[in-house]
Amino acid sequence: MKSTAALTLASVPGLPLLGALPDLQKNPLRVMERATLDYAPAVRLPLPIVDSLVVSDPALVEHILVTNSRNYVKQTRGYDMLRKVLGNGLVTSEGEFWKRQRRIAQPAFHRERLVAFGETMTRAATDMVDGWKPGVPFDAAEAFMQVTLRLVGETLLSSDVTSEASAVGRAITVALEHLIHRTLHPFGAPEWVPTPRNLGFRRALRTLDDVVHGLIAERRKGGGPQGDLLAMLMEATDPETGEGMSDAQLRDEVMTIFLAGHETTANALAWTVMLLGRAPEVERQVLAELDAVLQGRTPTMGDVPKLPFLGMVLKESMRLYPPVWSLARRVVEREVVQGVTFEKGSLVFLCTFALHRHPGVWRDPEAFDPSRWAPGAPPPPKGAYLPFSTGQRKCIGDTFATVEATLILATLLSRVHLELVPGQTFEPEPVITLRPKGGVHVVATPR
Repeated sequence: MKSTAALTLASVPGLPLLGALPDLQKNPLRVMERATLDYAPAVRLPLPIVDSLVVSDPALVEHILVTNSRNYVKQTRGYDMLRKVLGNGLVTSEGEFWKRQRRIAQPAFHRERLVAFGETMTRAATDMVDGWKPGVPFDAAEAFMQVTLRLVGETLLSSDVTSEASAVGRAITVALEHLIHRTLHPFGAPEWVPTPRNLGFRRALRTLDDVVHGLIAERRKGGGPQGDLLAMLMEATDPETGEGMSDAQLRDEVMTIFLAGHETTANALAWTVMLLGRAPEVERQVLAELDAVLQGRTPTMGDVPKLPFLGMVLKESMRLYPPVWSLARRVVEREVVQGVTFEKGSLVFLCTFALHRHPGVWRDPEAFDPSRWAPGAPPPPKGAYLPFSTGQRKCIGDTFATVEATLILATLLSRVHLELVPGQTFEPEPVITLRPKGGVHVVATPR
């Protein structure tokens, strides 16, 4: 319910003129975490030029993302940077254009279509595990990046991108690091200046564009499957003009699928393996469930609902380490909600990483405790748990990603034990997604 009685909000400490920007540049996750956890229900974040708030109250989060989402749009510096890679795809577009693109893409993610993807997912996971040498350390985070990229290509684009996986992975890393750097350094050298960072970003973007445009050109030339997402996008026409998507529009949507469709799931898998490696009692429960359901066979799509504890583990992993660690919106029109004034044109930040660890919402918030998601356990309040965002802009691929992660984990955990290499520290690296800095190095042992 709206209120007209405005509160006087606390402010994050900052410097004259620059505000909290220098601290954000050093450690954006820490600044957002402190702003979320140390103040309630919202706090001012002093930044140059623009008025900004960090919101920590779940009810306000629900208002911003669901109740009055039309008043909070994605016209922010962070999304402007993201558009340099994704263009005007599903993640970055808005308004009627977004609604049209969403309607076109939605059928490719319907649950019944996922049935056809299950075998592909387990086959890719099996191939991944077969490539691991027993006793030889490797980076599980990198392995998950490669397998999820393969699956995006095979399931949604009907294309084999395995040969480009390494180049695409490196290009995405360079691009994401560049985007977060540009977002946090608004007074840096313009992108046309040939600095090493700018040149590296251009090369990375060319690599990604070459792969995506190649997929589109190949499909335009030779036909191909009719039921995948790329076919749906290529066949769609505007009901008013009868025009189909241009190659530029197709490029933006395919690039969005490439990034959002594999990067986030790969990170969720890496963090889950890390958490299980530090919680052997939880891993034993997962294995007991897998043994009882699978009895030594390869998992199938029909097994996913029969693995509730593994689902709880994934939910808890994404609570502690949400694939997208922060969301931002710009206020269209001034309003006062629960005493908090949202001025027209101001920025609103929602740090999902911190919201998922808020002691006012979560019992023992830092603990890895899958039982909090057990049937009958009280659910978190609306606006408190956002691994896929919420409202009409909730991730279109949430079910796809959950099924994919479940089948990959079920396949590998039933075949090998992954032991964490000693001496690692697992620091979250907040680029656009939340990566484990330095990876998650493990040793595989056959069961």
